[in-house]
Amino acid sequence: MMILTYDIGTTGVKTCLFRLNEPDSPGGASVSLEDASFAGYALSVLPNGGVEQNPREWWEAMCKTTRQLADRRPEACAQIAGISFCAQAQSVVLLDEAARAVRPSMSYMDQRSGGVRQAHSGGGPKIAGVGLAFLLQSLYHTGVVAGSDKDPVWKYLWVKENEPEIYAKTHKWLDVKDALVARMTGKFTMSQDSAFATLLMDKNTKTPKFSMTLMKRLGILPEHMPEIVASTAKVGTLLEEPAADLGLCQGIPVFSGGSDAALIGVGAGCVRPEMTHVYMGTSGWVSTVTDQNIVDTDAMIASVVGVQPGLYNYFAELETAGKCLEWVRDHLALDEINIYLDKHHVADDPSSEYKSLYDYMSKVISETPAGSGGVIFTPWLHGNRCPFEDAHARGMFFNIGLGTGKTELIRAVVEGVCYHMRWFLETIKKRLKTGDRVRFVGGGALSPVTAGILADVLGVPVETVPEPQNVGAVGAALAVAVGLGRIADLKDAEALIKPDREYLPNPESRAVHEKNYAAFTRLYAANKKIFRHLNQIY
Repeated sequence: MMILTYDIGTTGVKTCLFRLNEPDSPGGASVSLEDASFAGYALSVLPNGGVEQNPREWWEAMCKTTRQLADRRPEACAQIAGISFCAQAQSVVLLDEAARAVRPSMSYMDQRSGGVRQAHSGGGPKIAGVGLAFLLQSLYHTGVVAGSDKDPVWKYLWVKENEPEIYAKTHKWLDVKDALVARMTGKFTMSQDSAFATLLMDKNTKTPKFSMTLMKRLGILPEHMPEIVASTAKVGTLLEEPAADLGLCQGIPVFSGGSDAALIGVGAGCVRPEMTHVYMGTSGWVSTVTDQNIVDTDAMIASVVGVQPGLYNYFAELETAGKCLEWVRDHLALDEINIYLDKHHVADDPSSEYKSLYDYMSKVISETPAGSGGVIFTPWLHGNRCPFEDAHARGMFFNIGLGTGKTELIRAVVEGVCYHMRWFLETIKKRLKTGDRVRFVGGGALSPVTAGILADVLGVPVETVPEPQNVGAVGAALAVAVGLGRIADLKDAEALIKPDREYLPNPESRAVHEKNYAAFTRLYAANKKIFRHLNQIY
């Protein structure tokens, strides 16, 4: 059975064709990547803190990559049994009745709505910047609270208050993949994990619904909210016009899919409580599976509804993990030290880009002693969300000396991202028990050197899986398999996804990292006022 998935990332779409072999197949049950194609698109960063994308470019990239697969694998594409998505989350995509975007999508990184949040999140005593009354009301109805400038509800209200003519044209408020599902099927739905990510989904109803109480308090039109469905649900079938655009057959079942935060863990094989994975792509995070609904308002970490009924992902995110490594590429690596020995082959696809980046950086990094000569990098290139929320925070190199060279700076960036992942893991452990090892996935996991540094920094064994950059798409494929009844449950991912390599902490490196990490966690508090002074946004 063939399954087509779209991994809609921050900088491009990777379209993947998977073969699902069922338990009675020779060799048993398995999911394997048959072919993939990538196309990029733009990300617009605005002076007012806005970050936007054009939904038309998502669709054009999907059409281009799908047609490429259809040309290369016509017989396989003719056998596609289902289509699904894994996509960036917490964007705001406003559509008209014809499922056309009425304005650019507001990315998960968009932070222009700080003033709106302050105006609507309540007065009086505040906890984590949110009025106590609003906090308690939100926790009662949803189990979470919109305490970040980047939370979708504030972006929606920003449009309402600043672009009334756009607001008047709005029929539905959807997230990225849901808008694309609507274009394919004509149905306006939102997967349960994405609905939860609006921070408006009522936790007290038997069937998933948005909280009327919170919508009324904030001035959100109930008619703008879509039907909530499971990630494994068939939403509809591929309509004639989008099928022609994509070069596919009309009538293929289209499934809701899920966010990257929900499906990457599934594709990594982390599907039971206590199982923890570290993701390092454009963004990065640490996530632990739990059956508990927990909110840590101080650290801005919460249990996020996953794609498995009754289970959550206790989730801590860094928006600029891989972005820091792209920054290294653009500003430190592409120069006289000639890290890119094969520049022409970087980067038709983020996978090859990451592979090239890490392959050529790894030699330089591995020859630089652990700890980068005492230089510490803070990976907050676009503010930070947790364990502290501050849109004004920025990256910096700390403790540069006369002996510091570019190789130390490059290694310091990788170590800085890993230090932040450790900060996440330690904060998570204050509320939950985690396993004695972690799965490492995303483009960053393509590098054995980075995986080794992560193990040294975390102090626990680190496992990688085959094709770690595709685990979100794998999760989406498994969601289709469940929806079609070909596998019983997403818990089957644990048996289907096995680690291919283990990295153990190096005791000698650990001592150096302990010293640097202690300093790393103190740098934000020491520079908080200076960040605000230099980077005032609102």
